[in-house]
Amino acid sequence: MHDHAHAHGGIRSAGNRRLLTVSLSLTATVMVVQIVGALLSGSLALLADAAHMFTDSSALVVALIASAVAARPADDRRTFGYQRAEVFGALINAIILIVLMVVVAVQGVNRLIDPGEVEVAGPLMLAVAVVGMLANAFSMWLLSSAQKTSINVHGAYLEVMGDLIGSVMVIAAAVVIVTTGWMPADAIASLLIAAMILPRAISLLREVFSVLAESAPKGTAVSEIRSHLEGYRGVVGVHDVHVWQLTRGAPVFTAHVAVDPAVLAEGRSADLLQELQGCLAEHFDVEHSTFQLEPADHTDCEAAHA
Repeated sequence: MHDHAHAHGGIRSAGNRRLLTVSLSLTATVMVVQIVGALLSGSLALLADAAHMFTDSSALVVALIASAVAARPADDRRTFGYQRAEVFGALINAIILIVLMVVVAVQGVNRLIDPGEVEVAGPLMLAVAVVGMLANAFSMWLLSSAQKTSINVHGAYLEVMGDLIGSVMVIAAAVVIVTTGWMPADAIASLLIAAMILPRAISLLREVFSVLAESAPKGTAVSEIRSHLEGYRGVVGVHDVHVWQLTRGAPVFTAHVAVDPAVLAEGRSADLLQELQGCLAEHFDVEHSTFQLEPADHTDCEAAHA
């Protein structure tokens, strides 16, 4: 017997939406502070981090809208409800990240090639970056638990984590400028922030496409599930197995189960079905499973016509 903690609320829970709202408020506030600080200090790295914060604010707005849509109940046309809205929201977030990366990279290279007479106010740059770091650390703490069960909260969490790292980079550049007066540190920090965005965007896109392609959830071993089910008394074989997820934390499982004809003859099919569904929920955290029970000889006939 395995003891699993189930948390399938995802972004659809009111608690997660409140967390996103608080994180959005913090992110938007710090973004404004960073924009003002960047304009006053002349720091490209600080402006890049502010642009990143702007992207995160937009991403959080998308996540909140998606959460409201995803919370709508299922109907006769959308029998699984609107949970896929989370996935489309995450897709938008990933695209925004990629566009931001290109813009920041171009500006950083231009600053290195033609630095001009740019003077960066290191102390002000440092103070604003520290404020951003503290705010991002708090937002990450707020979202750390909920991001495990929602692809959109996970996307927001990744972006806040990127902001935290970006703030640390800006702090490092500001320290270099304050202590040595070497201004290119600012442009280098902005390029590092841009380089940091790419793997995050790719990671989020990979997960989105995995869900849309109805691939098995990461870490799911279909062969292990099949072997586990075949260990139940009366089960002869398991075939036509399909595992996918509507969104992060919402896996779906279907399979045809060939059983000993005696199971059907003795009226034990309902008990076996309950055992199989309990197995999926208990051992593999799959709450939504559908099984078609059929006599073993039916499977043989079906295989002959395949």
